[in-house]
Amino acid sequence: MAIDYLIATFFESLKGVPITLFITFFALIAALPLGLLFAIARLNKIPILSQLARLYTLIIRGTPLILLILLFYSFVPSFLNTFFKAHNIGIDIFKVNPLFYACTVFLLVAIATVAEIFRSALLAVDGGQFEAGKVANLSTFHIYARIILPQALISSLPNLCNLAITLVKGTSLVFVMTVKDITAIAKIQASYGYNYAESYLVIFAIYILICTGIQLVFKKLAAFFALDRRMVPKQVEKLRVEKVALEKGVLYAEHP
Repeated sequence: MAIDYLIATFFESLKGVPITLFITFFALIAALPLGLLFAIARLNKIPILSQLARLYTLIIRGTPLILLILLFYSFVPSFLNTFFKAHNIGIDIFKVNPLFYACTVFLLVAIATVAEIFRSALLAVDGGQFEAGKVANLSTFHIYARIILPQALISSLPNLCNLAITLVKGTSLVFVMTVKDITAIAKIQASYGYNYAESYLVIFAIYILICTGIQLVFKKLAAFFALDRRMVPKQVEKLRVEKVALEKGVLYAEHP
């Protein structure tokens, strides 16, 4: 086994790390609001939207990632090209950076998973806190924004970490779309001297490092928000007690 080749390929493949991380965190961050919308729609049984969210989640989560990539990268450009030509639109869709298609596919996957993560996280929040917020005279929006969602987001951190790792590992398939990520660069390096075994070891090592780093980041986030998670119910209870005390004080003042 050529140690020199391993070292050279390792540092060459590191050039694909920014692409991998960009696809992963673009999809993860962009999916948060849309996934939350789908989760709330399903929990509150909003007409039409809840059914669409359920159908979308069922289709996306039931389709292999490689199939989504192949369908999207093959079908969408051909469809758009036909549409643009039919309407005399001077856009060459085949010159679009394949990174755009990669980000779109991973965003679609992330939305479906984030919706399920948030749905379970919202169900895990004690329903009594919503009632306590109402007693404290908070609006539904403020109850969700200040009480329910912060706790749900913290509860969802482990699952979001798993999703981030899954997306990172999934980016190893974007070489099919001619995106030069870690896997694509390592395979190109291997093709010169047929050192595929060494290249696969390099890919293995880099993905292990990235996934370990992501786990450490989410672990730090969980520890950072742990105090806030304990404080939110106490703040709600404090508001409720203060309101009850105030109401009793007013009652006693009116009826000494």
